[in-house]
Amino acid sequence: MEKFKAPEESQDKLHFLDYWRVIRIRKAIIFTVFCIVLLSSAIFTNFMPEKFRSFARMDIQKDAPDIGTFESYSYSGMGFDPYWMQTQFEIIKSTAVLYPVIYDLNLQLKYGEKYGDGTEMKLDTTYKILSGSVSLSQTRNTSIIKVSATTYDPDLAAEIANKVVEKYKLFRTNKQKSATGRGLESLEGKVSEVQSEITQLEDLIAKIKKEQNIDDYSSSELDAFVLTEDPGTIQVLAREEATEKRVYLSSKRLYDQLLALKDQPRKLQEVVETVSPDVRLTQLLTDASVLETQLAGDRNRFTDDHPDVRRGEIMQESISSQIIRRIDGIVEGYRVRTDEAKQKWDSTTQELENYKEVMRMRNTKYAGYITAKRDLAREKKILDSLKLKIAQVQIDNSIERESEVYPIDPGIADTKPVSPSWPLNLILGGIIGFTIGVGLAFFIEYLDTSVKTIDDVERALQAPVLGVIPQNVGAIIEEGPDSPHAEAYRVLRTNLLFSRKDKNANTFSVVSGGAGEGKSTTLFNLATIFAQNNERVLVVDSDLRRPSIHKIMGISNSLGLTNYLLGQNPLEEVIQTTKIPTLDVLPSGKLPSSSMGILNSPQMKELVEILGKRYDYVFFDSPPIMGISDASVLASLVGHTVQVIQYRKYPQAMTIRAKQLVQKISNNLAGVVLNNINMSQDSDYYYYSGYYYDYYYSRNEDSNPDAKKNKGKNGKPAKLSSGSRSEKPGSVSEIKQKY
Repeated sequence: MEKFKAPEESQDKLHFLDYWRVIRIRKAIIFTVFCIVLLSSAIFTNFMPEKFRSFARMDIQKDAPDIGTFESYSYSGMGFDPYWMQTQFEIIKSTAVLYPVIYDLNLQLKYGEKYGDGTEMKLDTTYKILSGSVSLSQTRNTSIIKVSATTYDPDLAAEIANKVVEKYKLFRTNKQKSATGRGLESLEGKVSEVQSEITQLEDLIAKIKKEQNIDDYSSSELDAFVLTEDPGTIQVLAREEATEKRVYLSSKRLYDQLLALKDQPRKLQEVVETVSPDVRLTQLLTDASVLETQLAGDRNRFTDDHPDVRRGEIMQESISSQIIRRIDGIVEGYRVRTDEAKQKWDSTTQELENYKEVMRMRNTKYAGYITAKRDLAREKKILDSLKLKIAQVQIDNSIERESEVYPIDPGIADTKPVSPSWPLNLILGGIIGFTIGVGLAFFIEYLDTSVKTIDDVERALQAPVLGVIPQNVGAIIEEGPDSPHAEAYRVLRTNLLFSRKDKNANTFSVVSGGAGEGKSTTLFNLATIFAQNNERVLVVDSDLRRPSIHKIMGISNSLGLTNYLLGQNPLEEVIQTTKIPTLDVLPSGKLPSSSMGILNSPQMKELVEILGKRYDYVFFDSPPIMGISDASVLASLVGHTVQVIQYRKYPQAMTIRAKQLVQKISNNLAGVVLNNINMSQDSDYYYYSGYYYDYYYSRNEDSNPDAKKNKGKNGKPAKLSSGSRSEKPGSVSEIKQKY
C-alpha cells in the first residue's frame, strides 16, 4: 500500500456553517453564560433605585427688540447659525445657570441627605450630580428645547426642570441688559475723547491764524478753496500737455523723414505726394508727365536741334523747377508746423508747472491751517455720529423688551419611574450575555487542540481515517445485525481490510493514547461485525490493567488469558463462546501480583501465533499506550494496529505521540478510528451514518409496523446498556465453553 498523503490544507475562508458548528457544539456554554448574565441583569435591575423624570419645554430665539427701532433694519443676528443652539446647550448646563438652581432649591442639603451623610454636600459635587441629571434635546427643525430632569423624587424632578428654564431666561435677560449698559459706557467715553480732540484742534487753528496773519475773510476764502479745490484741474492740464507733446513728436518725425530724402528727389516727390496731397503739385506732375511723353515722340521724329525738341526741353526744365520749388515749400510748411507744435507744447508744460508751483507755495504757507481745518471737520462729524448712536441706544433701551426665552410646557411630576427599565435591561442583558457566550465559545474552541475533524487526523497524524463511530454506541451483539450503529462498524471493517499492508496478517490490536476513548467497545463491536460475516473471530481481553470485555459480555472473568500464560489452565478452558457461533471470547482472567509483565513473554508470543492459525481474525484489547508498556508489546506482536481517538477529548499532541510510539515499535498502524462523534451537534459527520439511519428506520417501519414501538428518543431504537442481558435461549448468559 502506498504511503498515505494528507490532503493539502484548505486555503478557503471559513464558511458560515463552520461558525454555526462551533455554536451548536458549545451551545451549553453559550446558554449558561446567557442565563448567568440575564439573571445578573435581573438582580441588578431589582436592586437599582427608582428614578423619575420630568421635562419642561421652551422656545429660545436670538436677542432682538420687541418693536421696530433705529437698528431694526440693520439687525443681522437673526440669520441661521449652526453653532448657536449648541452654544445655548452649554450655557444651560454651565455653572452660571445651574448654581442659582442649586441655591434656590437647596439641593446641597437634599442631595446630602440622599447621597451623603445627611449634611450639606459640597457645591462642586452637587453641581456634578445636577449636571448629570439634566439632559437637553432639540425638537427637529424647530427652536424648541426640552429640558429633562431625572432624580429620585418626582416632585423634585419637576422643580429642577422648571427652575432651569427660569434661571436660563433670567440669565439671558441680565446678559442683554449688561451688554447694553457696557455699550453705553463705551460710547460715552468715546464722546469725551472726541470732544477733547475738537478742543485741541480749535486751539491749534486759532494759533495758526494768528501766526500766519489769516483774517476771517482770508480764512473763509481758504475754506472755500479747500472745499472747492478740484484735483481735476491738474489732470486737465496734464492731458493737454500730453496731447501737445504727441502732436509735436508726430510733426517732427514726419519732417525729419522728409529731410532725410533730400538727396533722393524722385522718392521725396512720391512721399510728399502720398503724405500731403496738393492740387498744384498734382497738376505740375501731370503736366510733366504729358510733356515728357510728347518730347519723347518729337525726338523720335526730329533731331535734337529741331525747334520743337528744343522748345520741349525748355518747357520740361521749367516744370521740373516748379515741382522742386513746390516740394521745398511743402517741406518748409512741415518745419513751420513742427515749430508751432513745439511752442504749444512748451507753453502748456509751462502752464502746468506754474499751477503746480502756485499750489506748492499755497500749501506750504497754509498747510498747517488746512490740515487742522480738515481734522476739525472730521472730528465734528464723528462726534455727531456718536451722539446719534447714543440717542438710538437710549431710545432702544427705554423700550420694554422681553427675554427671547419663552416657556411652553412646564414640568409636571410623573409618578411612573423611568429607571430601572426591566424590558430594556433584560434585552441588553440577553444581548450582552449571548455575545459573551458566543465569544467564550469561540475562545474555548480556539484553545481546544483536541481532534475535531477528519482533516485534523489526516493533517496531524498523517494517517487515514478508517471509520467514524457515533456517540452512545452499545454492544452490537445486543442490538443485532440490523442495528443502525452496525453500519458504521461495517464501514470500519471494509476500510480496515483494504488498508492492510500484509494481507495474510489476521491479528489486530486496538490502542488509544489515553483512557476512556472507547477502544474496548470499538474492538468488540468490530469483532462482532467480522463474526456476523461468517468468519471465525476471537476477542482477547489483553488489557490486564482495567479489563472490560467480560463486563460488556456479562460473563465471568475468573478464568482467562493470565491463567493460560501462567500455565494454570489450558487454552480450551479459558476461551468462552457467545451467542454468535463464529465469535469467541478470551477474558483477561484475574491478575495475580506475580503476573506483571507476562505479556512480554515467550508464551504470549506463542499464543498470538497459535490463535492466528486457529481463527480467521483475532482482536487483542490493550491498555492505553501512553505510559504503559503492555500496549507497545501487543502492537509489536500483532500484524496490524488500529488507533482509536475519541472526538474532542485529548490534545492532538497526545494522539500524535501515541501514533509515533506504534510506528517506532512495529510500523504496522493500519489507520485511525474517530470515536464517540455527536451526530446531533456536528452535522459535518452526518453523511457518514445519518443516511443509513434514515434508510434503516424507513425500511424497518415499512416491513415491521411494530418497530415504531421500540423507538427511543429522536425516533431511534432504544439502546441496551453494556451490562444488560438477554433472556432468549442462547444469549450471553447461556454461553458455554467451546472445549
